Amino acid sequence: MLTRLVEFSLGHRLLVILATLLLIGSGIYAFRQLPIDAFPDVSPVQVKVIVKAPGMTPEEVETRVTTPIELEMLGIPNKTVMRSVTKYALADVTIDFQDGVDIYWARNQVAERLTGVVKDMPPGITAGLAPITTPLGEMFMFTIEGGDLSLAERRTLLDWVIRPALRTLPGVADVNSLGGFVRSFEIVPDNLAMASRGISIEMLQKAVEANNRNGGAGRLTEGEEVLLVRVDGQVRTLDDLRNIVVSNRDGAMVRIGDVAEVRIGSITRYGAVTRNGEGEAVQGLVLGLRGANARDVVEGVRAKLNELAPTLPQGVKVNIFYDRGDLVSRAVGTVSRSLLEATLLVVVLLVLFLGDWRAALVVALTLPLSALATFLLMRQVGMSANLMSLGGLAIAIGMLIDASVVVVENIVAHLDKDRYADRSPLLHRIYHALREVAVPVTSGITIIVIVFLPLLSLQGLEGKLFIPVALAIVFALGSSLLLALTVIPVLASLLLKTGGHHETWLVRNINRLYTPALQFSLKHERAVVACALVALVATGFAYSQLGKIFMPTMDEGTPIVSVEKLPSIGLDQSTDLDLKIQQTLMKAVPEVAGIVARTGSDELGLDPMGLNQTDTYVLLKEPDTWRQPSDMNWLLGELRKALAPIPGIGFSFTQPIEMRVQEMIIGARGDVVVKIFGPDIATLNSLAERITSTLRGIRGSEDVRTTLNKGFQYFSARIDRLQAGRLGLDVDALTEALRTQVEGKSIGIVVEEGRRTPVLVRGTDAMRESPSQFAGLSLALADGKNVPLATVARLERIDGPVKIDRENGRRVALVQSNVAGRDLVGFVDEAKRLVAEKVPLPEGYTLTWGGQFENQQRAAARLAVVVPIALALIFLLLFVTFVSVRQALLVFVNIPFALVGGVFSLLISGEYLSVPASVGFIALLGIAVLNGLVLVSYFNQLRDQGFDRDHIIIEGAQRRLRPILLTASITGFGLVPLLFATGPGSDVQRPLAIVVIGGLVTSTVLTLIILPILYRRFGIPADKKS
Repeated sequence: MLTRLVEFSLGHRLLVILATLLLIGSGIYAFRQLPIDAFPDVSPVQVKVIVKAPGMTPEEVETRVTTPIELEMLGIPNKTVMRSVTKYALADVTIDFQDGVDIYWARNQVAERLTGVVKDMPPGITAGLAPITTPLGEMFMFTIEGGDLSLAERRTLLDWVIRPALRTLPGVADVNSLGGFVRSFEIVPDNLAMASRGISIEMLQKAVEANNRNGGAGRLTEGEEVLLVRVDGQVRTLDDLRNIVVSNRDGAMVRIGDVAEVRIGSITRYGAVTRNGEGEAVQGLVLGLRGANARDVVEGVRAKLNELAPTLPQGVKVNIFYDRGDLVSRAVGTVSRSLLEATLLVVVLLVLFLGDWRAALVVALTLPLSALATFLLMRQVGMSANLMSLGGLAIAIGMLIDASVVVVENIVAHLDKDRYADRSPLLHRIYHALREVAVPVTSGITIIVIVFLPLLSLQGLEGKLFIPVALAIVFALGSSLLLALTVIPVLASLLLKTGGHHETWLVRNINRLYTPALQFSLKHERAVVACALVALVATGFAYSQLGKIFMPTMDEGTPIVSVEKLPSIGLDQSTDLDLKIQQTLMKAVPEVAGIVARTGSDELGLDPMGLNQTDTYVLLKEPDTWRQPSDMNWLLGELRKALAPIPGIGFSFTQPIEMRVQEMIIGARGDVVVKIFGPDIATLNSLAERITSTLRGIRGSEDVRTTLNKGFQYFSARIDRLQAGRLGLDVDALTEALRTQVEGKSIGIVVEEGRRTPVLVRGTDAMRESPSQFAGLSLALADGKNVPLATVARLERIDGPVKIDRENGRRVALVQSNVAGRDLVGFVDEAKRLVAEKVPLPEGYTLTWGGQFENQQRAAARLAVVVPIALALIFLLLFVTFVSVRQALLVFVNIPFALVGGVFSLLISGEYLSVPASVGFIALLGIAVLNGLVLVSYFNQLRDQGFDRDHIIIEGAQRRLRPILLTASITGFGLVPLLFATGPGSDVQRPLAIVVIGGLVTSTVLTLIILPILYRRFGIPADKKS
């Protein structure tokens, strides 16, 4: 079949050229249509339920909201894990589904069950599903600056002008509003005036609801015309609200303005934004839809903001401080530079080895054609162009031309040495040259492709990261093989000259060194084999010394300082402390260009932080202007030094995408997350604190922390049921009355020029800021009399939890730690031993280890299955190629010697064994086999021609020296740019490049020195030895 394909291509050269031109056009079109992002979409199929329960404490929300929702969701099919975070006035329930489940089906299942449970919840609770977004969804962040606008006016501008405009853009899921004050109409009851007139909060609410709407009364006929009757009774101004009549007894009207102050205010704030140590700000955060093209979304947002700029109030501007497009450009730029540099290196090597620029050009054309074919296939299967998929192409750059190198090198050799050149047509000579190598080349490339196929079985985070790498490599190699058997012979027939080809200076000198080395090895084969075995034993020892981690951290260029303060801190005090932190950082670290910090929860509830938690985005100057240019670890150390003296805070470092990926997939931030399960919050807190102190004493621990889940001050009003019943009060009525006074209660909407402004009833500022005034609050009785709150409730201060974490229906406490300066697995092994010794668990409590460690363990377990499968497939294909177990084993022996270089290169470079390094080892399996396959195939050809044993070995090794060195050096040098690359993603790709380059060195030495020895001893059947 292969010979027929070659024959068809050479017989229909015009058709092949037209097909190539079609490939170029369609490939360019596909590349332009490919979605581009910094990172592949690593999010699981996930549905998030957000419930807002104004005024309710965490324990109350857990009992009345979170637990009923979790019980209802337990029976959903295809569910993998369910987590929840319960805080003051907020519940966030996250449900993960198995990969492959349709997200819309999953949302429908959750929505159906949510509808059933919400109707039984207390009044005033709102619940809904979060937008369909991902950890990569936070694509664009900006603040509103300048002008004379107050924070409330800036927030109004964001909510009612900018946000609606941006939400119309394709690919935008939502726009989150943070900071500032949300404008409201406030009714502040005068308790004494209301008591004297016998007015209750319920009467105020009913009056507003009954007097704040427009309506229609039907149609009137006037001659030939019809008039529509419109009843206009909607509140538009504060005076409209003041003039609503609440009561009319004996001709004495009581208006709202008589018993309450009506004013413009704001709804209760659950968070704030501060900027550059100067004061509060208003922030917009654009969330991209799942699967949206990040580049298109960012460009669309920028264009829309530019379009809105002339319509904004004078002096007001939008200040962009985070743009995913920058990261996308830098990440794709990193890979693109590596691709370009590798291509240049490859072309130089081709000229040096082949000595003919025409031959080098024919081979080099494989690169762009294979890349275009890859883009076409990526577009067909719905892949995006990102750091990992383009990285796969960069990794394959050297392997792409392996097939073409062997084909063209053999064509050149035939054109140079063919004794019948004058009598045989050019196409016939090219055809015969291809017949010699078509089967080994196809087998070799197929083996490399097969090696990568088991990577498609990876699951979880590592699967979503490395499946695009494997697919890109498989697509590229498959395309390169097809091109080598079709397009390359046609181009060779058109471009290569007959005769005039000769060995280059480089090849001659290498041959001059290689031949004596081979002859020496053949004479001292026992010593050479013994050295090889010693190297294998040393490799086993070296492997045991390698540290193990999940993945190197990708430098996104925007560090985030997660700050945690005392649990009982108020919002104003929390923002004041944030401003001091920002001033300290900007003064102590000149590399900091600006800071934007977000405290507390966001508007949508996607990030349910407490008032004591702040995410501080540190905006940096250009890396080459730093005191230590481009050294992010040094810079983080400087930030740590500046933060360390500030009292009353704990802090840790993360990055925007890293933070969201960890939160979405693991449920917490950190390289290692210890999860303690149990029923009692106090016991969980105690265990978490003891484990935290244990982890802090372990070498390599960094930013060890647990949520300070105690010390939150509750002002408990314990109802005296008998006294309350005697006065005609019930617990629900009392709770509602107190919530209205403190938190406020929404009783309607005022439409102002298209803006919907809520109407709130709430107590006075003085009462909300004074527990003693709260204790003296008057409660209206049914007979019009009033009693102070203290007569029906015992008021006391108690400590309570800040939040309650749950996983799969059980309470959980989290201890988080990053790991620096040592491997992850070694750290966890030591931590497990010390925690087991120092922190015994009470009955009913269990402990699990998660975080990046959990990902590493899952990846290691999966690789332990897929690597043996890959080895078995390689052996099977070798057996099919040679129809000989003995010769299949000869080539197979190449693999352990390839691992020698990979292991030692990791050890020498100081890198750890990570998932990228493991992928490098898997790549080595195929690359190592390819050269051995080519050499043994040629040995067999010479054997079949009747040459004696020594001639087969010497002649075969010398004849295949150039293609073997060429393919190995091209593959190795193609990865060299990844070794020295800087920028986002370079840290992820470097371990893979180190492994492959190191492994190629030892693999090539084995192929050229040890494989001839083994073939002479074991590869030739006894009856053919001579």
